[in-house]
Amino acid sequence: MTVRVRFAPSPTGYLHIGSARTALFNFLYARSKGGKFLLRIEDTDLERSTEESVKSILEGLEWLGLTPDEEIVFQSRNKEKHVATAFRLLETGKAYRDFTPKEETVTSKNIKEAIVERAREKKDLRNNPYRDLPKEESDRRAAAGEPFAIRLKVPREGKTCFEDAVYGLQEREFSDIEDLVLLRSDGHPLYNLAVVCDDIEMGITDVIRGQDHLTNTHKQILIYEALGVTPPRFAHLPLILAPGGKKLSKRYHGEIVSLTTYRDAGFLPEAFRNFLALLGWSPKNNKEIMTMEELIENFSLEGIHKSNAIFNFDPNNPKRWTDDKAIWMNSEYIRTMPLEKLLPYVKEELKKAKLWREEYDKDERVWFERTVDVIRERFFTLKDFSTQGRAYFAEDYDFDEKAVEKNLKKHPELQTLMPELASKLEKLNEFTHDQIEQAIRSFVEEKQISFGIVMNAARTLLTGTAVGPSIFTVFELLGKEKSTMRLRSQIPWNQN
Repeated sequence: MTVRVRFAPSPTGYLHIGSARTALFNFLYARSKGGKFLLRIEDTDLERSTEESVKSILEGLEWLGLTPDEEIVFQSRNKEKHVATAFRLLETGKAYRDFTPKEETVTSKNIKEAIVERAREKKDLRNNPYRDLPKEESDRRAAAGEPFAIRLKVPREGKTCFEDAVYGLQEREFSDIEDLVLLRSDGHPLYNLAVVCDDIEMGITDVIRGQDHLTNTHKQILIYEALGVTPPRFAHLPLILAPGGKKLSKRYHGEIVSLTTYRDAGFLPEAFRNFLALLGWSPKNNKEIMTMEELIENFSLEGIHKSNAIFNFDPNNPKRWTDDKAIWMNSEYIRTMPLEKLLPYVKEELKKAKLWREEYDKDERVWFERTVDVIRERFFTLKDFSTQGRAYFAEDYDFDEKAVEKNLKKHPELQTLMPELASKLEKLNEFTHDQIEQAIRSFVEEKQISFGIVMNAARTLLTGTAVGPSIFTVFELLGKEKSTMRLRSQIPWNQN
């Protein structure tokens, strides 16, 4: 049987990191088995579901490279099928009408408290006065217009059990499960029924989802059995926790848990996908940097951890607003990925920052490629190309205060010497690495000043920073005109 998995998010907000990881694991598993990866939008909560959220989910999946193999399924469009299934179970005696007045019904808000109370009092969760109501009376009351919900009849004896691919054998006594509501009195099908119906129709063979769905799985297995359908295989993923052990959530951690936050902050999709894969999963070879092809080749459910993953970040420190490993991995990709793959990302970033020039795709193509290749060595995100690297693409770049203080103002004589160096460099016939170096060494010898002091000053004047590529390469990249103009600049000297 061809493996068929699905990612089934609710469109009630942006794509959560945990949800993105679930989608990725489903995708990797499907590809590793030669199967299909499907997408179902569970939009039955009409009050909270929005088109904007659907768009965010689709953009996030596209950014990660997780393309569904078939047309997207919208759960709300299957409502009539869900309702029909509930009535079929009613007709076959697997379910019953519950005429309990709405004000007396246990709601989703207090259902946990009610279950705990019943367990404490050793009450059978399946005790319902309408469970064994004769069919004739049930039909009569329904025909008379009396409101009713439809509940599944949970068997009196036995237990649900399934072998989870991550957590092993899972069992739960029927006595610990209440008769599930399949259809509310307003005709709205509930989550567990809708999910089972859709998974059956979509031919889902494996359900890979978060650990927080373990309880639902026992309920859904009961519905599968009532319908006479073999349940799919299940694999539940460990949670992703914030530092301190709290579940990573939109409520407590805001945009830190949104996938688009990392896309917009300059993360490469290849790098963030790689990072997500290692949140709760390890390949047998313990390799960390992996392409999509390598992730697919190495992925297995056996490699998923039972313990929860930790997303290490410090929301109170803007310099550490994301996981250090995520930053490290992104920098590794920027530094080592084939240049032809990196260039389109840099182009897009420069466009957003209004630094892009069409010449970079034409006459200055070679210069652009070389510049990106040189400066990427010290960058962590794509944003660095438009911030730290701005001096290579624009004249209105900032000067780092610490660099100015240390490399310029600490040596006041440089305010006169650097323009003199500019005049010396202007006389060079060829503005190449070797000629530039020879000219500067001759200059410092003549002026009896430290070579290092002049080099550090030049770097700060040329790029606004204290660190970067070889300063002679920087001179070459900027060219004679820009380099000499910047050596004469008085802007940093007047900086407070």
